[in-house]
Amino acid sequence: MKNQDAFYIVESNRFCEEAGMDPYVVSRPKRFLSVQELAELRGSYSEILSVVSYFSNKLLDSLKGTPILVVVSDANGYLLEIEGDENIKETIQQFGIQLGSLFVREDTGTNVVSLALQQKHPISIIGKQHYHTFLHEIACYGTAFRYTDDNNLLGSISIMMPIQFENPLFLTMLSQAVDSIERELLLRKQNRKLNILNQIMLSRTNNAIVLTDENGITTEFNDFAQQLSKTSREAVIGRDIRESPITGDYFKEVLEQEKIFIDEEIQFINQDGKPVVCLFDAQPIHEDGKMIGAFGQFRDISDRHFMQEKYNYLAYHDDLTDLPNRRFIYEEIEKIIEEIKTGHKRTLALLFIDLDRFKAINDNFSHASGDMLLKKVSGRLSECLGENDILARTGGDEFIFLLKDFKDSDYVTKKAEEVLQAFDEPFHIEHHELHTTASVGIAIYPDYPITMEKLMVFADNAMYEAKNQGKNRYSVYTSDLLEGAKDEYRLETDLRKAVEQEEFVLHYQPQINPRTGKIIGVEALIRWQHPTLGLLPPDKFIKLAEDNGLINPIGKWVIKEACAQNKRWQDAGYPPLKVSVNLSTQQFLTSDLVTYMENTLEKTGLDSQYLVVEITEYMAMEYEYSLKVLKKLKEIGIGISIDDFGTGYSSLAYLNNFPIDYIKIDKSFVFEIINDQPSAYIVKAIITLAHNLQMQVIAEGVETEEQLDFLINQQCDLVQGFHFSKPLPVDELERSYLNGNPNEKRENTK
Repeated sequence: MKNQDAFYIVESNRFCEEAGMDPYVVSRPKRFLSVQELAELRGSYSEILSVVSYFSNKLLDSLKGTPILVVVSDANGYLLEIEGDENIKETIQQFGIQLGSLFVREDTGTNVVSLALQQKHPISIIGKQHYHTFLHEIACYGTAFRYTDDNNLLGSISIMMPIQFENPLFLTMLSQAVDSIERELLLRKQNRKLNILNQIMLSRTNNAIVLTDENGITTEFNDFAQQLSKTSREAVIGRDIRESPITGDYFKEVLEQEKIFIDEEIQFINQDGKPVVCLFDAQPIHEDGKMIGAFGQFRDISDRHFMQEKYNYLAYHDDLTDLPNRRFIYEEIEKIIEEIKTGHKRTLALLFIDLDRFKAINDNFSHASGDMLLKKVSGRLSECLGENDILARTGGDEFIFLLKDFKDSDYVTKKAEEVLQAFDEPFHIEHHELHTTASVGIAIYPDYPITMEKLMVFADNAMYEAKNQGKNRYSVYTSDLLEGAKDEYRLETDLRKAVEQEEFVLHYQPQINPRTGKIIGVEALIRWQHPTLGLLPPDKFIKLAEDNGLINPIGKWVIKEACAQNKRWQDAGYPPLKVSVNLSTQQFLTSDLVTYMENTLEKTGLDSQYLVVEITEYMAMEYEYSLKVLKKLKEIGIGISIDDFGTGYSSLAYLNNFPIDYIKIDKSFVFEIINDQPSAYIVKAIITLAHNLQMQVIAEGVETEEQLDFLINQQCDLVQGFHFSKPLPVDELERSYLNGNPNEKRENTK
């Protein structure tokens, strides 16, 4: 052993010495594969051996006349190939070196196969560098080879020769040969993957695939394309794709202008007469910079499309009368008000209609008769609709006429008179002649901004005034709206001071595990401690804050205070809870949101896993921005919840792509789940969808035991609402939930 020997040779020889090996005794392999085992192993290595043999034979040819031997092993050291000089072959066979023998240091001492597999670079063992003397007249060079994409060790290749022929250039030649072997093996591996992917894409994908040549002639039409279109492959192959009535125009632009199409929605009727909805992609195919054809694929979204259509219809229509429902009419009113605020010249009025004596009819002639009456009333009211009018049933025996874009207020009162006249004739229900009338409240949108909620209150108050006056009449809201506007201006001034002086407090509504009754989290809800008006709920000032640019500082205060309070609870030894805070649209769109969140968590010391932000479906409409922001919040560790789910954008796409943890079912659905079958179906569907996407569901607005039992049966994860608790100040929450026994809370509400 020489001092200049490589460390791996020194270490290996030391191992042999310490293991008590006799350097003067021939070390033979001790483990051998059976004939069958060797055949199976060589079979599994067949492609690898073919590549290695090709390059090792080139190496042997280049060294023709030099007595060398090329030995190939697997990754464990079993010899799979021995090629080269016959005299050397005969010599090594005397030492037990043969195909299927295992070369490991424990059996054969310092040897080129074991060391080549251990090292990550080519090695050489020359003469007396071997531990055993019978190898002192041999020079060996070796290196491992592997799949270079994943560094997966495959085996080793070594060359052996009499010591008088040793030359460092052999190591370079071996390295070059192995480099070629690894490139070829990687190329074959990638080709295999590509072939597999091609087979999967064309034969097993759930996408319909169409390929054409550069002239537009269809060359491929896979199985799913046949299933989707109900057209055979034979009927399509060889035809010019540009003649297709469905995709011809798209492919024409791809082939002639090299245009690319992504997610184009296409609807067509297939050969079986069934409607099909697809997302269609198309692009040119290039080879060496030249276009050689076109690729098109169809993703069948028919089920999702029609399910979402049905879901949206159920969400916005009344099951009994098939009229638009409260959710639909509220959104329509909001849209018109927003347009008026932005300068559009539009007119808007509401007729709030309530049937007189409906309860008596319901009680005396059965609920089934009451339902039939509501259907017939809906029919008569629908006959009163003008060109721009919308009729909705908002619940029970209440209806709303939305009148828009009328020329003058006379149209509104004439429409109210027409509605009243619709009840002049009796209704015939199951051989009964039923008489009912209606009380109508009218609210006309004024020439200065008010909210949809305020307009609804005006119409509702007018309707009750009509009832107070004797029913079967209409009443127009005539309160002094100007004075109300002045009050709102004074409140805005106070609100600016409240922001500066932080006159706000947070109340916390518990979020409960419905099966255990245990508190899991809280939702932080802001209140304004007004110096003269007392404690104001958010509906008194949040809209005002949004309209006047104050919502961002208020929102930041909520986040800071909620995080600080949650940390105070943890420091006091209470079990950790998640605290949810609502983000306004303006706050969500600010550029410093993520930075503010990070800084707040750092300053308060709250672990990010105990903070959840709630966004609305409307915010998800800005898809790219929302996805980027939500991913950043998720990277911090903050939970994401979609609030009021089902009342807004309601796209299945963002649920699948956004990093959402919780879906909050809007309380309008929860309110109706017992008495309104479509709402129950929608809640079931939302819970199933969320669980399939690995999300948890929170139902808000739970007020009754029946609602709670329904949600438990549907495996709803969390609930909140007045059935358990209203939003509570900090001290009351601590007394009622954090200090007490939460498992008793449900019993106490019965």
